[in-house]
Amino acid sequence: MRFLVAVTLALHALPARAADAPPNVVLFLIDDLGQRDLGCYGSTFYKTPNVDRMAKDGLKFTDFYAACPVCSPTRASVLTGKYPQRVGITDWIPGRKDLPEQRLKRPQIKNELALEEVTIAEALKKRGYATAHIGKWHLGGKGFEPTRQGFDVNVAGDHTGTPLSYFAPFVNKAGAQMPGLEKAEAGEYLTDRLAAEAEKFIDANKSSPFFLYLPHYAVHTPLRAPQALVDKYKVTPAHGKQSNATYAAMVESMDSAVGRVLKKLDDLKLSDNTLLIFTSDNGGLATLEGMQYAPTFNAPLREGKGYLYEGGVRVACLMKWPGRIKPGTVTSEVACSIDLFDTILEATARGTKDQPDAVGTRDGRSLVPIFGGEKMKERPIFWHYPHYANQGSRPGGAVRRGNWKLIEYYEDGRRELFDLSKDLSESRNLIAQKSDVATELAAELDKWRKEVGAQMPTPNPDYKPNPPNKDGVITLHARTALVTGPMLRYEPLPHKTTLGFWVNKDDYASFDFTTEGRGTFAVEVLQGCGKGSGGAEVELAVGDSKLTFAVKDTGGFQAFEARDVGTLKVEKAGRHSLTVKAKTKPGGAVMDLRQIVLKPTK
Repeated sequence: MRFLVAVTLALHALPARAADAPPNVVLFLIDDLGQRDLGCYGSTFYKTPNVDRMAKDGLKFTDFYAACPVCSPTRASVLTGKYPQRVGITDWIPGRKDLPEQRLKRPQIKNELALEEVTIAEALKKRGYATAHIGKWHLGGKGFEPTRQGFDVNVAGDHTGTPLSYFAPFVNKAGAQMPGLEKAEAGEYLTDRLAAEAEKFIDANKSSPFFLYLPHYAVHTPLRAPQALVDKYKVTPAHGKQSNATYAAMVESMDSAVGRVLKKLDDLKLSDNTLLIFTSDNGGLATLEGMQYAPTFNAPLREGKGYLYEGGVRVACLMKWPGRIKPGTVTSEVACSIDLFDTILEATARGTKDQPDAVGTRDGRSLVPIFGGEKMKERPIFWHYPHYANQGSRPGGAVRRGNWKLIEYYEDGRRELFDLSKDLSESRNLIAQKSDVATELAAELDKWRKEVGAQMPTPNPDYKPNPPNKDGVITLHARTALVTGPMLRYEPLPHKTTLGFWVNKDDYASFDFTTEGRGTFAVEVLQGCGKGSGGAEVELAVGDSKLTFAVKDTGGFQAFEARDVGTLKVEKAGRHSLTVKAKTKPGGAVMDLRQIVLKPTK
């Protein structure tokens, strides 16, 4: 009887000891993963059973945001709990060089995360945690490695933003190697290898608290995946839908790698005392960037990586913590990557007396109250991206407060206001109807920029827009236009690449261009127009030289037709502006306009 009582008491004591033990933390950060790339967020094309199981067993955020629409700044925010502007990293490192067609010059960025910044890994080391970085770093090279920022272990992390190779040997043409991956079986797939390294770390530290930061290189370009997995997706790729077989294989491989970590935790009976966090550094890449088909499609979210619209910054976020998070919980609380530091800090305070803090100001807040169903106090979330992205976006900033979201562009001060509760796709700009809300949010954004020391772009003294080619021909693509008015916009997705949403007659576009002398140009427009909307009179003007043409019904707004519409005169060499204005709008929209070509006449 005494033996049975002792055993019973011992068994009852086990959960108490486990509850008092500091939890392990595993943080998955997936590269370029769109929120809608997961089954638990609505995808029916990609296969993500392991990540979906995390959502089923834990907490899913519907309104979680990356701190930037590109990678390095968000990674800095995750590690420091600060907005990227505070640490001087506002673009991917080292960023794109300024080009002559840019109206503005980018501010200089730091090419590494400063060593004086206190990372979550450093904070957890003070609490006795073993720490590992396995995957993509992209926050500095020699002298600024993960091991200089609180990580005991670094596998594969260096200064680069893309892997030297997705298949072993993990080296580039110059002979550089990914750290910790010098020994690898030929043909080994990087995503699988990182999962194996994570399993090894968990095994080695199963008896003590650990922090595993697993920022996968997947699903970033170049698109590479095991051919057998690619072949599973028997699909004809098409623009405007999730249909890229190689990308799908990369997503599935990433999911399998996540599943391996989850299984290892289960096998070692560590799952019940492990906080799992899964998120992405920015939205899915929805533009071509030299490829025939975009990797993914983020609808109903607008645009993708590089853009301040929802497709570029709203990302997946899942958290699982048995006993602390009720399975199947979904929250619409607005949160951001800046919040992960404080969330982990509070979660790991269990069973410890140490309350380490970071030097300087953190911007995030703990999301732990949400685990218990508490409502968080409303606060704004801000973005500042003063760069021209490879994906085609322009310098700007944004703020979300409640359901309102304001985007402000730095080239011309254009503002767009959206009610995300009614317009998740950000298709209706309410700047005119809700000017008071826009003014208030713009003031908040400006105040925040000053508080965090955000650097602004400056005028480009070498600005030379749309120069002539060797034959003197000038091509004005829709992506180079500035638009005036609430609805007209450039749509960058591969099946669009046009000025569209021209539903207001008074909206108009202007194109800057450069000539080497005076002359007369024959004008060709590439326009499309849906059935019943043809006949709008449109005026093109360069200074005092003007022409008017009637829009042709081409049977569809994306059914483009090249049309010669007249001539325009340019009186001198230098920079000019061509405006495109509708004089009438008999149908639902004026037209879609992909480009204007100016051909010098003999």
